[in-house]
Amino acid sequence: MKLTVQKSQLQGQVKIPPSKSHTIRAVAIGSLANGQSTIKKPLNSSDTLSAVNCYNALGAKIDTSDSNLWKITGNAGKPNQPENIIDVGNSGTTLRIAIGSASLAETEQTITFTGDKQIQARPLGPLMNALENLGAKCSSQNKTGKVPVKISGKLKGGYTTIEAKTSQFLSSLLLCAPLAEKDTEIDVTVLNEPGYVQMTLDWLDKQNIKYQNDNFKKFKITGSQSYIPFETAIPADFSSATFFLCAAALAADNQVTLTGLDLNDSQPDKAVIEYLKQMGADIKTEPNAITIKKSQLKGACLDMNQTPDALPAMAVTAAFAKGTTKLINVEQARSKETDRIKTMTEELTKLNVNLEELSDGLVIHQSKPKPADLNGHSDHRIVMALAVAGLMLDGKTTISTAEAINVTFPQFIKLMTALGAKIQAIKS
Repeated sequence: MKLTVQKSQLQGQVKIPPSKSHTIRAVAIGSLANGQSTIKKPLNSSDTLSAVNCYNALGAKIDTSDSNLWKITGNAGKPNQPENIIDVGNSGTTLRIAIGSASLAETEQTITFTGDKQIQARPLGPLMNALENLGAKCSSQNKTGKVPVKISGKLKGGYTTIEAKTSQFLSSLLLCAPLAEKDTEIDVTVLNEPGYVQMTLDWLDKQNIKYQNDNFKKFKITGSQSYIPFETAIPADFSSATFFLCAAALAADNQVTLTGLDLNDSQPDKAVIEYLKQMGADIKTEPNAITIKKSQLKGACLDMNQTPDALPAMAVTAAFAKGTTKLINVEQARSKETDRIKTMTEELTKLNVNLEELSDGLVIHQSKPKPADLNGHSDHRIVMALAVAGLMLDGKTTISTAEAINVTFPQFIKLMTALGAKIQAIKS
């Protein structure tokens, strides 16, 4: 599928869809609990349904017949060996968290994971090593530290270290360690995106899980605990909101109000509001609404270590700002669905943007972007960021592989067009 995008004015109100990260954590914990849990207003997307399929395969029973109310009957922390290999599709979050869950299976059971082409390029080595230190057996069939991987139980607990260049490694350990027989101690030698770990800790707190956190450097988790059934509503997704925040801050005569977002939630991508304010955006925050108006943006130096998913949208935003913008300390953006630093360099160059690629980010100079035919690289956040660029440009911009938006944000086109965006999906 291709997107065609033309210059647009955006006006109105948009309700942001539920959080992918919270939905997947809810699925994982509900699946490991003893009893029935209820998830209200989950995100329905390719990634979250990958999590559903994965945990169904591990012995939970997840009823998604009502898209607004998922019911989960958990496996009481005792995953089953599925008949087939578990394919997580494009969901890196599901893969990393589920590998930890699979390590709770009995010793004689072996659970194999794979995924699509992008997932097959994403590293797992540090997580696998940590799980082995805690008693599980992990092996990469190609000996690359990537899928396909086999996980055998049983996680016992003990001591390990983790180099969490992606926070998903640490979140996986924190979610499975409470169900291990013994206490677990984790020394964290590197941690990117600590906000996502805080999201995981928030879930553990709601479950009354006992642990100690020494400033995200050391963790001690009490063993032989269990998850209890719950009923919860999923909060709106700041990662999805990023594209509306950036588009509204850029386009002429815009005034857009985003609803459903909770500024007290620990999602790290809420920092995009502060990034845009640093660049001069006119943003008003209220308890139940965030309103953004068109303003002249200026360059800024932004440390994006906590928000790698926001890099594509912020790179587009910087291309329309006065002066120079630096997006730094976000090397882990190279290990997402694509190397997002390299990919954004390639695609913004096609748009006549003057920029420099750093090892850990981008330097983007004041430019006069022009429309072009762009490649979305089958990366949902690249596609949506490039669509935001197209909304600002005279002429027509096209973006390939646009079906990737279904990974996290199937409603993107519908919600954008409701605000006045001239975006059209065309079958390739």
